[in-house]
Amino acid sequence: MLRSVKVQDYMATSLISFSPETRLFDAIRTLQEYGISGAPVVDAEGQLLGMLSELDCLKAILTLTYHEEEMGSGGHVSDFMSTPVDTVAYGADLTEVSQRFMELGRRRLPVVHHGKLVGQISRRDVLRAVEEFAKDG
Repeated sequence: MLRSVKVQDYMATSLISFSPETRLFDAIRTLQEYGISGAPVVDAEGQLLGMLSELDCLKAILTLTYHEEEMGSGGHVSDFMSTPVDTVAYGADLTEVSQRFMELGRRRLPVVHHGKLVGQISRRDVLRAVEEFAKDG
């Protein structure tokens, strides 16, 4: 059933993302404003470089505090983003994605096509696909 359903049919495509030059505290404000726990970091060409999560932000703040650095600037997203990033291919099927979720323990994964970020798929998106199939079947 899910083997024939592709990621691109259920992924989110309107994503909040950051550039590596985004200031850390601007990124924190954006995460709070949109109520999201993390966002991809992409370059000007859309290549996925990393992810910035709430946990990355907390680590950054603790590091700055520990080193008694000035909190005013906070640095840039590129200083604190997580790399490498677990991703899923644009053409992957939802069975493959479900297995990746279980193996990695992630809630969502960036979707890439030729190295460029094209969307994001979540566990909730997969469950939505299952629900739609259950209604039709």
